[in-house]
Amino acid sequence: MTEAASLRAGVLAMLPLMLGVLPFGLIFGTLAISSGLTPWQGMGMSALVFAGSAQFIALSLLAAGTSIPVLLATTLVINLRHVLYSATVQPGVAHWPRRWRWLLSFMLTDELFAVFSVRLQHEGGSEAMRWYLLGNGLAMYGTWLLATLAGIVLGQQIPDLSQWGLEFAMVATFAAIVGTQLHDRAMLAAALAAGAAALLLRGMPYKLDLILAALAGIVAGLLAENSTTARVVEAKP
Repeated sequence: MTEAASLRAGVLAMLPLMLGVLPFGLIFGTLAISSGLTPWQGMGMSALVFAGSAQFIALSLLAAGTSIPVLLATTLVINLRHVLYSATVQPGVAHWPRRWRWLLSFMLTDELFAVFSVRLQHEGGSEAMRWYLLGNGLAMYGTWLLATLAGIVLGQQIPDLSQWGLEFAMVATFAAIVGTQLHDRAMLAAALAAGAAALLLRGMPYKLDLILAALAGIVAGLLAENSTTARVVEAKP
């Protein structure tokens, strides 16, 4: 497959997820303005941070008058899941040139990981895969910026746009992402533990419920994986 064909395939693979990101970006753009950011600041956050959940949390903390150190620490912890994403794909891309790894690591969002990790397992980290991942990333990055811009513009013209329930599209998107990953016992244990913890701890300050839910999912997944590995070892003659 040529570089152009791989790039195009990467863009096309993201189309279903881009539909879910569009409403999410619209809401962010709207809330950015209502939270007191200028249009340039709202666009700058989407361009430089490029992490939907962290951006929404940052807006809520800014609106609450939270100090900058607390804001930075909270968003850092929320985004620690990207370390796990990187660790998962690292064996397949370790031989790539550093410039590719730096560029594509910036684009490694939840949606991108869901699409790319599966393909990487089946096809390996070939040169064509770099262009495929670049297509994934450019499609999602461009969609997020355009949606943010649309939200900034429309949010100033259409009242209560953030109350239209558009966030449901992102919930459905994440449900689809999780569903594609539940292919073994460890993944299922992690999803169930994280979901249960999120419900039980709901409403904690500074979004600590989400942080603790993520930790619960990681611990449950590791325990399930270790248990499975131990049984396999014991079963060997």
